[in-house]
Amino acid sequence: MTDDGSTADPRRPDTLSTVPASGDRRALSAGGVVKFFYGPMDCGKSTLALQLDHNHSRQGRHGLLLTKLDRSHTAQITSRMGIARPAVEVDDSMDLADLVRQSWARGRRVDYLIVDEAQFFTPEQIDQLALLADDTQVDVYAFGIATDFRGRMFPGSTRLFELADEVLPLQVEVLCWCGRPGRFNARIVDGTVVREGAQVVVADTDNDATATESAASAPAVHYRVLCRRHHRSGDLGPAAGDGTLPLQG
Repeated sequence: MTDDGSTADPRRPDTLSTVPASGDRRALSAGGVVKFFYGPMDCGKSTLALQLDHNHSRQGRHGLLLTKLDRSHTAQITSRMGIARPAVEVDDSMDLADLVRQSWARGRRVDYLIVDEAQFFTPEQIDQLALLADDTQVDVYAFGIATDFRGRMFPGSTRLFELADEVLPLQVEVLCWCGRPGRFNARIVDGTVVREGAQVVVADTDNDATATESAASAPAVHYRVLCRRHHRSGDLGPAAGDGTLPLQG
């Protein structure tokens, strides 16, 4: 064994092995990082995604923005604060590793990926993001919701929990109407919290204006953040007008 901890072939003293000593990462090539930022609706995920892109681009890094089923129904990442940036709209058949390779072939460097609405990506696409980080040193910053309107994990989010180097809950607190921390994204159809239906139905979140409108003028489908207790009971609070609402299904 040499002074730096690596091993030598005793039959060929002029040849050192490339295996580093235990705990020594200096001889390993650097890889990219995969970070998953998650939280309920309205906690500022898209705002942070755009801020992170701004910070990295100011340092001369080149990023690629990806999204799927953004609330604007266009190929962009949008924040409720009014900020927006163009992005690549991803569908289930898209190979993200190939997308980055195509960017390199056109002479456009990709140092990092901003992935918004990551919960809608397929598990295979999450694997492709991890592959890009490990094999091509591309940093991946994914933003999304962990659970659906039933309180069950999205497949894409599940895979990110399994693979990401860091899983970070966003610190902007979202409150239920009762004042408790809101963690559950309730789907409301015609004024009633529902638990059955397709996992992905894109609609806007509720706000003060729609909460006080009549059922006839309110959106047919919208979402609100509730605490666990009121997500289970279907109680949308006094602003809903009818008190406790029964769960369908």
